[in-house]
Amino acid sequence: MRYSRFVAIGDSQTEGMGDGDAERGYRGWADRLAEHLAANQPDFRYANLAVRGKNTRDVLTQQLEPAVALRPDLIAAPLGMNDVIGRIDLDDVHADLDVIYRRLAETGAEVIVSTFPDISEINPFGRVFQDRLLDMNGMMRDFARDYGFVLVDLYAAPVLRDRRSWSRDRLHASSAGHERFAAGAAFALGLPEGAQDWGSPLPPRSEPNRIVRIADDARWLMESFSPWIIRKMRGRSLGDGRLPKRAELLPVASPGS
Repeated sequence: MRYSRFVAIGDSQTEGMGDGDAERGYRGWADRLAEHLAANQPDFRYANLAVRGKNTRDVLTQQLEPAVALRPDLIAAPLGMNDVIGRIDLDDVHADLDVIYRRLAETGAEVIVSTFPDISEINPFGRVFQDRLLDMNGMMRDFARDYGFVLVDLYAAPVLRDRRSWSRDRLHASSAGHERFAAGAAFALGLPEGAQDWGSPLPPRSEPNRIVRIADDARWLMESFSPWIIRKMRGRSLGDGRLPKRAELLPVASPGS
């Protein structure tokens, strides 16, 4: 199918954190998918309303109607990870998701959702959230089935259980991880750029010894986890006061142009 108006909503994953940096800007899986869709299609337009730190309620109140107003024919809406790690009641999350996804289904656009990767071996606290993550993934599968959405099953992708698919903060995918997500979305949409083996594992490599792993975990606690905990205790988010990076439907430039 040919798409001409692609709109993405969500949090840091869809904003693209981990793929680029604050100086160069973030690219991310949705931008990468938009680049594939825009190739040889001069009338293609893309908007990205996702903002880091936003949970499902934030998307419902701040992003949903602006996204619908853009009259997209393709919508990316993988939501819920900040609810998982933020300990928000999952019954409330389910209710908000149902409102969001019902509204998106009413537009007639194709909607992309996803499960979330297995981070139990990536992040030292990944196992703490494992049960909630599995519950959220069950919701995503149910919504995809009930509303006829396109599901990208990141949980089933071995490549995303590899440390190399994750950025230094272990919370956001690396450029390689975002590229695999984009390839998975392209495959799920039936695009030529998609490949059935998009989730296949990376070539094996030697694992660091125990001392190196412990030192790396300690660094992660100081650099990434502690600041996150402090923000949560203060009721703050990295997205506070931040506007979407691409609030309007605009043409997509090829990478490096």
